[in-house]
Amino acid sequence: MNQMSRRDFLRRPESGDHTLVCIFLRGGADTLNMVVPYGDDGYYRLRPTIAIAPPKGDSASKDSVIRLDDLHGFHPRMRPLLPLYREGRLCIVQAVGSDNSSGSHFEAQDQIEHGEGGGSRIGGGWLGRHLRAGRAGDPSPLSAVAIGPSIPESLRGAPSASAIGSLDDLQLAPIAAHPATVRKALADLYGSGAGLLNEPGRATLDLLSRVEKLRARAYRPENGAAYPENDFGGGLREIARLIKARIGLEVACLDLGGWDTHFFQGTADGLQGEQIDILSRGLAAFDADLKSLRDRVTTVVLTEFGRRTYENGSLGTDHGRGFAMFAIGGRINGGRILGDWPGLEEEESGWLGPGGLKVLIDYRSVLSEILAMNNPRIDQVFP
Repeated sequence: MNQMSRRDFLRRPESGDHTLVCIFLRGGADTLNMVVPYGDDGYYRLRPTIAIAPPKGDSASKDSVIRLDDLHGFHPRMRPLLPLYREGRLCIVQAVGSDNSSGSHFEAQDQIEHGEGGGSRIGGGWLGRHLRAGRAGDPSPLSAVAIGPSIPESLRGAPSASAIGSLDDLQLAPIAAHPATVRKALADLYGSGAGLLNEPGRATLDLLSRVEKLRARAYRPENGAAYPENDFGGGLREIARLIKARIGLEVACLDLGGWDTHFFQGTADGLQGEQIDILSRGLAAFDADLKSLRDRVTTVVLTEFGRRTYENGSLGTDHGRGFAMFAIGGRINGGRILGDWPGLEEEESGWLGPGGLKVLIDYRSVLSEILAMNNPRIDQVFP
């Protein structure tokens, strides 16, 4: 598989306070209908009913591809991300994937979240190892957060990780009606001396105090940011709120499901179009809300595998291999689509499992470039 050049991918790889936001599109997203290869004639031949119509010059159309270059363009519901791309904060890496050929959602997700190659087993998740590698001192109690009901496999083994729905979850529930009394009692317990628990106790008290102040005032997104009124938009809104609070958030994880489009996938509209709309409006709002902090935040968007290059008999797409990966942030050298275009001819050798877009870049190569902005011990993350 091809390797990537850090000079191609990163704009300003300085170290410093930084938050990595990992968005996982669960279900195997058909990125061929997101970053559309309209310049390849095979695309329209292989997808006669679900292909997105080619660009219509410079005119805006809700039904046709938004041109990015002579080969690729955005799905029309990705228009909210066009300014990010044109202003150089959104980079796309094409033909990314793993060597997993099972076609299983569970196995492919598990491998990617653990940061493994085929046949290898590594302890914990890739984000957990990233947070452990080279750490000096104790992590913040909220150094790693998953927005949702559980901690994803990628955060397994992290020094500290929490699964929350919102800031409202961060309170001592049985006695939440009297937080000041509880805080004073804990402060009396941990406020003096040099006991083993004193320092982490004081750190937790400080965190609870800051979170309480955050909850006490309504959060207002900045710069006209309008998050979608759904779980994904709400999750991004909470992440932005935590980042602005400067409570030591290093990693945040958020899932967006609904990408397993075997049936009636749709074109500009339909099942996939609705998910693309949620994703694009959410990411655009997140980017606008964090305008003053863009150099401190990098967002990566990935899925477990792509789809077949051709549509199936149910007007959908089946499990495939390669996909397009997205990276957004002030340090990203964006406005480009990296990676060679492999064409749409599928490899059908039995041992390769499901066909689809050929995988030219290992997903760990992209993740390594992103982590290298703040972690010099990539060998401990992806050994």
